[in-house]
Amino acid sequence: MPKLVFDHHLVEGGHLVKSRLVNAIFHVLLIHRGPTTLKFELDVTKLGMITEFDQIIFSLSRSSNMKCLIIDTSDTFYKLPTSFFLIQGLESLELTGCDFEPRVTFNGFSKLRKMHFENVLVSAEELQHFISSCPLLEELVLIAREEGYVDEKFMNFVTFHRCAPLVHTLAISEYYMKYLAADGMPNKLSTSLHLKYVYLDVCLREQDVISSALCIIRSSPNLEKLYLQMYDNEKMPIKESSIKFVDLKDDLSLTLDHLKHFEILRFSNNVFEIEFVKLIIAKSPVLKIARIELKDNVSVDEELKIFREMVYLPFPRASPSAKLLIQRPQTSS
Repeated sequence: MPKLVFDHHLVEGGHLVKSRLVNAIFHVLLIHRGPTTLKFELDVTKLGMITEFDQIIFSLSRSSNMKCLIIDTSDTFYKLPTSFFLIQGLESLELTGCDFEPRVTFNGFSKLRKMHFENVLVSAEELQHFISSCPLLEELVLIAREEGYVDEKFMNFVTFHRCAPLVHTLAISEYYMKYLAADGMPNKLSTSLHLKYVYLDVCLREQDVISSALCIIRSSPNLEKLYLQMYDNEKMPIKESSIKFVDLKDDLSLTLDHLKHFEILRFSNNVFEIEFVKLIIAKSPVLKIARIELKDNVSVDEELKIFREMVYLPFPRASPSAKLLIQRPQTSS
């Protein structure tokens, strides 16, 4: 059994009180000699077991078998103990709701390939140092549900590329995207990115965000899957330059010879989004699926207009076999 999971089901309905839960985890880790994947999904603060969980982390730091570690503490900002940064051999790390504050002498995880941070408290300097200290990093996910998780001094995309040159899978949420794009971007990076799978949050009202997203796409000739989720910042007006500064129709710097799957989420009826989708379809000769998921407040009339614009009116399509899907978001029953 290479994967062990300790989650909230262990304590729901009073199945295990704190002392028994801690003893159970220690007992399993003591007699199980080879878990390569370990997942903790526990609100350690609510359970009042911070000290005990620190001890569990300390025991993991003495293991040489650990390849994948997942810690989800329900956004209670569990501060990772210093022993956490002694765990070596990690290839995959997923943290949610943790406080990440490494010691000055910490030099990263030399074997780490996958990094997933969601609502993690970490300074810009520490995060940049950590990413640049993981030389084999291939997959990077940075998600922040609120603005307070992201330091205003966060690096831009140019610096990011130097820190993580081998990354082929990248997911950046709204608040990280704002700061990564803060200084704007060139039309295209001087060195191509190795990205194959990209997920970005994009705001039409923020010109730096649009230019940065387009720069990433233009600089990723090996891109195979592209997901864009549109978000809106109602405090800012949509500037005409935000749409017109990109000459989408004649963008010769964009080549998407490997793109097979494209999705744009929270799509509304505006010029930039429609022209952008047309551009992607026109530049992707091996595209198989282009999926548009409408914003939930798009009216029926607007939906019909999008159908006419995207389905009935002719525009260049590089892949004659590509399927175009226009759908409303799924509602949970």
